[in-house]
Amino acid sequence: MEVTRTFQGDRDPGRSEPVPRSGAFSVIVQLRDFERHRLWRGSELVFDGAHQCGDLAITDLRDQWRCEHLSPFDNVRFRIPFASLKSFAEDVGRPEYQALSCPPGTRDDVMLGLARALLPSLDHPQKAHRLFLEQVNLAMLAHLTQAYGGLHFPCSKKGVLAPWQEKRAAEFLVAHASEPFSMVELATACKLSRSYFIKAFKESFGRTPHRWLTEYRVARAKDLLGLDMPIAEIAIACGFADQSHMTRVFAELVGVSPGRYRRGA
Repeated sequence: MEVTRTFQGDRDPGRSEPVPRSGAFSVIVQLRDFERHRLWRGSELVFDGAHQCGDLAITDLRDQWRCEHLSPFDNVRFRIPFASLKSFAEDVGRPEYQALSCPPGTRDDVMLGLARALLPSLDHPQKAHRLFLEQVNLAMLAHLTQAYGGLHFPCSKKGVLAPWQEKRAAEFLVAHASEPFSMVELATACKLSRSYFIKAFKESFGRTPHRWLTEYRVARAKDLLGLDMPIAEIAIACGFADQSHMTRVFAELVGVSPGRYRRGA
C-alpha cells in the first residue's frame, strides 16, 4: 500500500490533473473541508461539489480519471493494489472478495482516525515504526473490505463456525466451484449437521453457501476476463452451466455483461 498526503493552501482554479491508471484502488480521506472539486471518469463528469472533513472517496484506477481542484484541500491518499486486497481476503478465508466502492460524500470516521494516526509517520518516515505501520495497514484492510467490499466478519461468536470450519468450508467451496456437490457433503466436511451448518455459515459469512459460491464464481470470472480466453470457456471453468447462464448471473451482481466488463477493463 502506498500512502501520500497531498495539500494545497491557495486557490488554483482550472488546474486539471489526470490520474495515472494502474491495477489498484485509490482511497482518499479528507482531512479538512474541501469546498469545490470536479472529477471525471473518461469524458463523463461524475462529481462536482464539496467534500467535508472525514469524507471518503474510492476509485478503481483501471478507469481513466481526471480531477480539478477548485479550492484549498488537505487529504491522505491510499493506493491499494488489487493483489494486496485479494491476498488479504484469501488469508482471512474470504476468497469471494470482489471490489471496493462507496457513494460520493460517504463519511468514514474510522478511516479519518487511521489517516490521522499516520500523519507523524508521513512527516518523519525515517522514524516510522514498521510494526505500527503493519497494524494500521491490517486494520485498514479489514475495515475497507467489510464496509465497502462486501466481506463479513461477525461481531458475535455465538452460533458461528469455528475458524477451522470457516477455512474448511471456504476451501471445499473453492475446490468444488466447477463441479456438483451436496450441502450434506459440505456440512460433513465441517463435521456438522446440514441444518446447523447452513445457519452457522450465514452467521459467519453474512450470506448462504449458495450465494457465497455464486459471488466466488463471478469474482473468478472477472479475473479470467482479463485473459485472452473465450467467454464460453470461462463460463464452464467457473462452474456455470453455459455462457448465457454466466452472463445473467454476472450482470445481476456486477451490473454489466461479461463482454462489456472485459472491454471496460
